[in-house]
Amino acid sequence: MTTLASGTDTLTRDALTVLQPGFAGTSAPDWLLRRLGEGLASVGLFGRNIASPEQLAALTAQLRTERDDVLVAIDEEGGDVTRLEVRTGSSFPGNHALGAVDDTDLTRQVAFELGRRLAACGVDFNWAPSADVNSNPGNPVIGVRSFGADPDLVARHTAAYVSGLQAAGVAACTKHFPGHGDTAVDSHLALPRIAVDPAVLAERELAPFRAAIAAGSRAVMSAHILVPALDPNHPATLSHRILTDLLRGELGYGGLIVTDGMEMQAIAGTYGIEHGSVLAIAAGADAICVGGGLADDETVRRLRDALVAAVRAGDLPEERLADAAERVRALARWTASAAASADRTGAHTDIGLVAARRALRRTAGAPVTPLTDAPYVAALTPVANIAVGDETPWGVAAELARLLPGTETGSFAGEDAGHAALIAAGERRIVAVVRDEHRHPWMTAALDTLLAARPDTVVVEMGVPQAPPRGALHLATHGAARVCGRAAAEVIAGA
Repeated sequence: MTTLASGTDTLTRDALTVLQPGFAGTSAPDWLLRRLGEGLASVGLFGRNIASPEQLAALTAQLRTERDDVLVAIDEEGGDVTRLEVRTGSSFPGNHALGAVDDTDLTRQVAFELGRRLAACGVDFNWAPSADVNSNPGNPVIGVRSFGADPDLVARHTAAYVSGLQAAGVAACTKHFPGHGDTAVDSHLALPRIAVDPAVLAERELAPFRAAIAAGSRAVMSAHILVPALDPNHPATLSHRILTDLLRGELGYGGLIVTDGMEMQAIAGTYGIEHGSVLAIAAGADAICVGGGLADDETVRRLRDALVAAVRAGDLPEERLADAAERVRALARWTASAAASADRTGAHTDIGLVAARRALRRTAGAPVTPLTDAPYVAALTPVANIAVGDETPWGVAAELARLLPGTETGSFAGEDAGHAALIAAGERRIVAVVRDEHRHPWMTAALDTLLAARPDTVVVEMGVPQAPPRGALHLATHGAARVCGRAAAEVIAGA
């Protein structure tokens, strides 16, 4: 095992062990390697750290040269939230597409293949799946990241996803406990509040987490949300009642509890990341996720020192910090064992495309002849939420251009989007691509304009299909992954 740097006391090592920081660049900086030698046990990866599978494998090998049992974590949900394929779009549809198909064996196969690819690159811990029940259609941050609005459906697919991912030797981290689906606020930006009674929470929000626990999920991620029925004073990440009494006690969960990103404004803007991290460990969390925005040695030092100071001041029991650190090490032992025993034969490398094709829903008022001439793709583009990011391409234009060379495209938003798209399209057939039309009045108005002038317009909804289908042909992909765009383009072009 790794030899820790001499002179690093047990308390300081434990404080480092519970941190899961990020960093900038595609190779490990010196400060990160030094911290691994001092006791840091986990590293979080984001899109900025990944250029190719080969580069990622070299990066994880570099980390393990310094510490062979380091946990390498990633936020790879597939679908709209991808880090492994951040610059191309995912080879896997997201949860909403899998829920639309409602074949748990397919979900298990998709998760296994995604896990197989992560493991091949040296990643052994995935902050996925999302077990949130998307009961609020206006949710600005969950949406297609959820399997759906039905708790039973979400529960069975969450369990299938956990089983598939962990069969590939990658630890699953089911999120966002106790459920982020019934919110109208993005916790990256502010503190959401879920004001429902305990019976609704038990039947709706908690059902998928019970299924995940039964399936053996090795980790659970807390949500930065206020649930007054459970704790009127503290968001879940900082709540002893929610993390210890409910998750550990009532639900009987014994694995790792990880916080959502502590630099998110729901925590950073109200408690600060240092105080918030101390409160989270005291409440029952075992690992502090940080690094999506703050990705430097100073952040690690600040959090380490805050935890050590809290123990010395009597604000955080030393035994609680030691227990948290041991749970991190226990997960590292599990990943080593799982990697050694995982059977990754029989891989189905095209399973993501198979799933995307099965998830596609087609609505047409009359038989529609596939396009043979290159169209104009008008992407009615909303602002991406922070979890998805704006680096990853989406839509159908690239795939249609492959099938119908000469296809042109443009991105439009705001009050004049429809008129601007009509002018840009000229005489070409229009393919209008939308994302959560039901959440964006300007998008509905733009479609009204397009369809009034050009009723033969094809409409592709790549978000949650809540708005009524319309257009000469309406395709609902249930997500904006690259494979979802390909599945839609195949139908449009008759491929």
